[in-house]
Amino acid sequence: MNWLNDNVNVLALLGAAAILILSVGVSLKYINQMKTDKSSGELANDNWDGIGEYKNPLPIGWALSFLGTIIWGLWYFLVGYPLNSYSQIGEYNEEVNSYNTRFESKFSNPDNATLMGMGEGVFLVQCAPCHGVTGDGMNGKAANLSKWGNEDAAVATILKGAKGSGYPLIEMPAGLLDANGAKAVVAYMFKEVSGVKNTKHPELVEAGRELWATCASCHGEDGKGMGGSAPDLSAYGTAKFVVNVLGTGKKGFIGNMPQFNDGRLTNVQKLAVGTYVNSLAK
Repeated sequence: MNWLNDNVNVLALLGAAAILILSVGVSLKYINQMKTDKSSGELANDNWDGIGEYKNPLPIGWALSFLGTIIWGLWYFLVGYPLNSYSQIGEYNEEVNSYNTRFESKFSNPDNATLMGMGEGVFLVQCAPCHGVTGDGMNGKAANLSKWGNEDAAVATILKGAKGSGYPLIEMPAGLLDANGAKAVVAYMFKEVSGVKNTKHPELVEAGRELWATCASCHGEDGKGMGGSAPDLSAYGTAKFVVNVLGTGKKGFIGNMPQFNDGRLTNVQKLAVGTYVNSLAK
């Protein structure tokens, strides 16, 4: 390998050589001065256990070396090796973006079977370590996804409260409604607000409508979360709701679920995970 074929290596070697030469030169200078020079000058007022400090000016050699290092550093980053020049990290990011673009194009209109297969694969790698292979939460260590996203789960959330999602509005406390009220408002939400548009308790919809104000104060009358201030309940029960949770992350019992909007999953992959997770609910 020829080290001088890479401009970055050349600049680094020149910088290292300059620092070495300056360090040796300045060190030799002051070593020689230590043999002959005598301390002199005005002492500072402060002292430490009888040891004082002279008010001598900053050594010229040290000052020039320090200033020169700053100038060289600025030149290196802005001129010698500009910030927008080639880098292996930049090349890697470009390749990843290229592959992601091709991936999104290939799966721009996936059918349900494709989403299920893709979602299962991503789930086993990214989600199963905490939620378990079957999504059962591994004895309470994480959310039990087999009992999540349906009416019973929504009722349980109202009764027990919801924590850890990090929305701007306060976390939902427990006990906002009693069991009957929670059941009714969830029936209304599923029938009129959520993406499901169906409920297993149609007889409770009107009673839930009257109680909806309790939820609307944070989620809005339309349930869409008032511009991201609270969870979007209009997507509840659909793959989109799972996608939203993947985007916000969540604080759990065994650690924090990361936000998956950092590029580790494409939009299609997040939709696939949402589709697969919805299939786990019983």
